[in-house]
Amino acid sequence: MIVDSHCHASDKWYEPVETLLDAMDRNAVDAAVLVQMLGDFEHEYMLEAARRYPGRFVVVGGVRIERGDACENIRRAADAGLAGVRLRPGGRSPGTDPLALWRCLEELRLPISCVGKAADFTSPDFTALVKALPGVPIVLEHLGGLARPDVGDRSKMAEAVLELAQYPNVHLKLPGLGQLARRMAELDPRIAMPLQMDGVTAFIDHIITAFSERRIMWGSDFPPVASREGYANALEWTRLSLGHHPASTLQSIFGETARRVFFQD
Repeated sequence: MIVDSHCHASDKWYEPVETLLDAMDRNAVDAAVLVQMLGDFEHEYMLEAARRYPGRFVVVGGVRIERGDACENIRRAADAGLAGVRLRPGGRSPGTDPLALWRCLEELRLPISCVGKAADFTSPDFTALVKALPGVPIVLEHLGGLARPDVGDRSKMAEAVLELAQYPNVHLKLPGLGQLARRMAELDPRIAMPLQMDGVTAFIDHIITAFSERRIMWGSDFPPVASREGYANALEWTRLSLGHHPASTLQSIFGETARRVFFQD
């Protein structure tokens, strides 16, 4: 089974869920995690998609953490089928307990998909948050910010992100290689993967060694991936680059980890 841990679909922006379904079906992707785009807090479109296509989708929704009723809103959304929440690493609740919503998610057993810069994830404040919430899976998007264009010195930041591997509740989303490697200047059809891959495979192997395959999950970043290598290549080139790993490792990264965390199978 292949599970895409990071997709966006909306009736307001990007693409509708049917466009995503077409890409999934053409590439034998069984299920996907619908992650709400930043700035949107209405979950109904994605929840309705999950109801219309049972078994294909779960929904990770946004929340206005600065509101005092954030936890109550999430409880209602969880009752309606929400399977996780998207937060920024620096998001804090008002009032006396800045981690109130984070603790609420731990109580509800709702995993958190966390979006931010590598510098945000490597701060002492975020490490303290992770330590305070051992019972909730915290999934760092875009390799904990290491795949973002604003990462700076990736090698230096990688060592800091890898320090988080000591906390069993921290997971990473592995994106398509288009976020980690640049396209070759000339595209040659004889080349299986026309990306500048110097050091990229070793970099990913280092991350797998630190976190293990049980805490890494592949995510396409649909539909922004269309402006990079495209959906099919985001899957196939990433699998090709990890082809030296055992089948069990690939099964975890491309399906089992995301299913265990977000589908809670």
